[in-house]
Amino acid sequence: MNILDTTNTNNYEYITKHLEIHILGGIKTNKLESLRVTISVQKPKQHNILRQSIDLYNDNQVEKFVRKVAERLEIGTSVARRTLQDLTKELENYRFLLLNKQEEAHKPYYKEISALEEKEAIDFLKQGNLLERTNEYIGSSGVIGEDVNRLLMYLIFTSRKTNNPLHCISLGSSGVGKTHLQSKVAELMPQEDRIEITVLSANAFYYFNRTELQNKLILIEDLDGAESVLYPLRELQTKKRITKTVVHKDSRGESKTIHLVVEGPVAIAGCTTQESIYEDNSNRSFLLYIDESEEQDKKIMDYQRRASAGKLNEKEEIQSKELLKNVQRLLKTIRVINPFAEFLELPKSVFKPRRTNSHYLQFISAITFYKQYQRESKVDTQTGEIYIETTIEDIQEANKLITEVLLRKSDTLTGATRNHLEILKNYLKANNQTTFTNAEIRRNLRIKESTLRNYNNQLLLENYIRRIKKSKTKSYCFEIVDVDEYSNLKEQIDNALNSCLSRLSTSQTASKSQVV
Repeated sequence: MNILDTTNTNNYEYITKHLEIHILGGIKTNKLESLRVTISVQKPKQHNILRQSIDLYNDNQVEKFVRKVAERLEIGTSVARRTLQDLTKELENYRFLLLNKQEEAHKPYYKEISALEEKEAIDFLKQGNLLERTNEYIGSSGVIGEDVNRLLMYLIFTSRKTNNPLHCISLGSSGVGKTHLQSKVAELMPQEDRIEITVLSANAFYYFNRTELQNKLILIEDLDGAESVLYPLRELQTKKRITKTVVHKDSRGESKTIHLVVEGPVAIAGCTTQESIYEDNSNRSFLLYIDESEEQDKKIMDYQRRASAGKLNEKEEIQSKELLKNVQRLLKTIRVINPFAEFLELPKSVFKPRRTNSHYLQFISAITFYKQYQRESKVDTQTGEIYIETTIEDIQEANKLITEVLLRKSDTLTGATRNHLEILKNYLKANNQTTFTNAEIRRNLRIKESTLRNYNNQLLLENYIRRIKKSKTKSYCFEIVDVDEYSNLKEQIDNALNSCLSRLSTSQTASKSQVV
């Protein structure tokens, strides 16, 4: 039996009793309607070689080539024809084998977890204080500090498996670890559920398979490098699908209009230093401001030293990561109903309350979704759909985590300017001062002149500071208009959230007493 030898990918060999054939350059797998090859034919152990480019699926070309082989090599046409037919069948089978290998190589990776891993993950999901324990495991996986941000980010990433995913943007100055935090928390998601993007062209999103992005986590290292895809990303966030109409030429060269459709929903996370530039995207996202305090610097540098000294418990980090990944794999898409939603109100100080209210309710649902193994499954009698219900405990935990987010969404200042103002307040309090000069702040807080000028312009415009003239020296300095404005704003938000919880507790107590 004659066998096609494909050991050399650029020179297949097919040797029979009568002919020795070589396929130069291999075969293409992208056009199944043809089998175009460059072929060399000779008699065994002879040097009279015939070379030809030919489509083995074109009968006219094959017949001409058969006659040329018979004439040039002095062999019967029936032998040449049969040999080429057998070769065509071998090449055809090998091409199908190559296509199967390509499909296998491009199949998404899915890990089959063992029974022991499944039991361990379910036990974890059923334990009390789930969010607190999850935060501990996130820390032991190698995420340093950022206790609130890391848990917020983890729950936002988890929401990718729901029908209404959340999104987040990490904000902070250059070099504070925005991308590091995002990538470390993303490592706790299964590999098959995340797509990491550094640079992507504007049209690339439209050429994913229709359902390839569904319930995926899309990670953008730097929004500055992905400006061209921000529009389709916003459409995915809002409409949960994107469409594009293009003109395509078919195999006959005729133009045809086709519609490219990519379905969501997806969860999207990105990092940037420029908050104001991406306002359209930030309106659709949770804004997570990275901790730039000296205490956080100390934690990170201590971790770096221990890593360099080889004193990290790497086994514990790997075990924590694998457990949280398996926990994610066991979470199933299920509807969440919040029976207390009508009683929940946002503080009046929050800007753009419609979208923020939606984010608030979605975040509560994300916590309930994460606790699905602790909730009784119920059935909607009208639709037959299975669902779980939110509890007051879920709302309490959501309020605790989301306070800082709502505080930032109620602030007229950008995150960087707000951080500067709070540092400035602490500096003045520590030095028992009420006024300050630019030179003093640049020197003591080590801020560039241009950066400080930008901060002051915004603070003056929003009436957070004012310029005053010293009576003695006749020189100008600045003072803060209201030192307690931010703490008062936080208190308002806390009071608004707590009052909602109080009403919920009262109404639930009343309902129970009526039942009794």
